[in-house]
Amino acid sequence: MNQASLRTDHAVDSSEVERAILEFARSDPELGQAAVAERLRLAGMRISASGVRYIWQKYGLETAVKRLQALAGDNGPGIDALTENQRRLLERGKLSARLARGDTEDAPDAGHDGEPGAEPLDRRQMILTAAAELFSEQGYDRSSIRDIARRVGLLPGSVYHYFPSKDELYLEIHREGFKRVLARVQAAADKGMDPWDRLGRACEVHVAGIVEGSPVDRITGHSLSFSGNKDLLAKIQPYREGYEDVFRKLIKSLPLAPGTDRSLLRLFLFGGMNWIYLWYREGGRTPQDIADAMVDMLRRGVQPCPPPAARR
Repeated sequence: MNQASLRTDHAVDSSEVERAILEFARSDPELGQAAVAERLRLAGMRISASGVRYIWQKYGLETAVKRLQALAGDNGPGIDALTENQRRLLERGKLSARLARGDTEDAPDAGHDGEPGAEPLDRRQMILTAAAELFSEQGYDRSSIRDIARRVGLLPGSVYHYFPSKDELYLEIHREGFKRVLARVQAAADKGMDPWDRLGRACEVHVAGIVEGSPVDRITGHSLSFSGNKDLLAKIQPYREGYEDVFRKLIKSLPLAPGTDRSLLRLFLFGGMNWIYLWYREGGRTPQDIADAMVDMLRRGVQPCPPPAARR
């Protein structure tokens, strides 16, 4: 490494800087070389962005994908050691690399990482995932086919080959998303021991999909991407109605106080769950804990029980 790339304080030798750079590769693999250089500068270690890249190249860690692969490989749980965002970044990187090599779902002998007999690349699913991410991040109206194509490393014409319009792409995300989550919610509810347990299990799946699921799962759950296009919303409604019917049946079977508006109760519960994506942060309560607490508050209320004397 030349002196232009690496300049450290006298109290910090180059081996210590190298160890710090490798530690960042493990603790924050998504950070770019400039961001790592700046963080090291704040810690008293002066090194240029190109100096950081030099160290990464030395260990085969020059891309975020390679750093994530190394992190997964160094852990017993493998890819499970990565966060959801890290897994999505890793998968996108792998798919982009395969596209750059010319692998497609039409080549039956080419699978993941070019291995014969492995699962072929599903370019259509890749487009759906990228579109769901963009619709969630910036909304339907502000996302274009060009934006979606750029995210997956394709030309816009390749996206139109699979989906004739942005509307159709948006609808397919919801068709697939509701189909997936409906099956999971119904399967979970069927395992319940009583009406409240069945509802709780269904809500656990719903919340987990919003905060931990794929981009398609998340956009199906909270529909952040809703636009002002009434015709488009009308086309989505049948899929949403089919999904909400599952919860209508679950709430209909609950033993509730006379006069309870079950429709309003369902909307209240959906509203609470669907807005979790705004405030949820990893490291706190799990999605399952949150769903269980919401259902428990519906069932038991939050007002403390009066003392025995007051109940007479």
